[in-house]
Amino acid sequence: MASGREKRRRAVALDDDEQRQEEAAALLRRIRGLVRWVVAEVGAGRSPSVAIHRYQNYCASTAASPCACSYDVPVGTDVLSLLHKDSHASRLNVLLRVLLVVQQLLQQNKHCSKRDIYYMYPSIFLEQAAVDRAINDICILFKCSRHNLNVVGTTCSSEDSITLLEFLVMGWVRFLEGEKKIYCITNVNAAFSIPVSIEAIKDVVSVADYILVVEKETVFQRLANDKFCERNRCIVITGRGYPDIPTRRFLRYLVEWLHLPAYCLVDADPYGFDILATYKFGSLQLAYDANFLRVPGIRWLGVFTSDFEDYCLPECCLLQLSSEDRRKAEGILSRCYLHREAPEWRLELDAMLQKGVKFEIEALSASSISFLSEEYIPQKIKEGRHI
Repeated sequence: MASGREKRRRAVALDDDEQRQEEAAALLRRIRGLVRWVVAEVGAGRSPSVAIHRYQNYCASTAASPCACSYDVPVGTDVLSLLHKDSHASRLNVLLRVLLVVQQLLQQNKHCSKRDIYYMYPSIFLEQAAVDRAINDICILFKCSRHNLNVVGTTCSSEDSITLLEFLVMGWVRFLEGEKKIYCITNVNAAFSIPVSIEAIKDVVSVADYILVVEKETVFQRLANDKFCERNRCIVITGRGYPDIPTRRFLRYLVEWLHLPAYCLVDADPYGFDILATYKFGSLQLAYDANFLRVPGIRWLGVFTSDFEDYCLPECCLLQLSSEDRRKAEGILSRCYLHREAPEWRLELDAMLQKGVKFEIEALSASSISFLSEEYIPQKIKEGRHI
């Protein structure tokens, strides 16, 4: 016979499932309503138009210049009309095609990737970016997130790539993903896949003291090989470069649910910094959803340009910033959120640009193969050497 606690757990799970089903049914009704309206308008010889808000979570702005950027207030509106012969007509045509696919997914309770959708109408979509934009437009139009559409990403190193990869977690945590047991805690040095659907997570238990996000899978594997989690009560996550939506949602879920501090370890180069900024501030492409994906309290653990001298690394570990690196760094430095919310981060990036050098996390292994896991990370966290 099930215990009272077990019965309550099942009741909560059923309530959550019922709520998700009701939300999906409501979204489906709204989609059907829009499609019927468009068909009726075209049938009557009228030109249907749809208003899509524009969101912007950052811009190029000086410290003294106020801007309109916001995580939840639109900065403008695009009006898309189907019968006008312009780019907006093409954009609305693509949106409607994608919307029909989404309607079918919700009706059948199935999922597919953005790449799957592209190949359904490649002669109309022409490029993956058109599908990506349509999905974003649909999310804005219906005030929902991509997971509500039953559409999964195809990201690995950036939001526009087309390779589906698994993103990893290990450490002192266990949870259920639907009926599947993810018991990292029974083997804290083993890698498990991050759940695609955060809504399927339940019964989360953890005795971790903090969460560590690492940019690269190679660094994740280094920590696993060194049995880092065995000696440090933590949860380690990697998005294998630029994080996808499930990785960011999973991180935010853990931070909020477990009330743990999160630290991020990236290369000392402009692209590492951009990955760090994606976790904290969100991406421009998904600005409409940034407030639900970002982790505002994440702390930058390293690596810093100053670490090169502080840890007496050999000169051969240093690389010169390329012209592309410099352009990237200069573009990031101009982002308004660094002036407003992270001036110390901005100073560190500016120091990198002024010195004209970069280096990778793995350079810390120059003194010892396990220096990163045995000294660098534990000491920095213990001494509070992060920004």
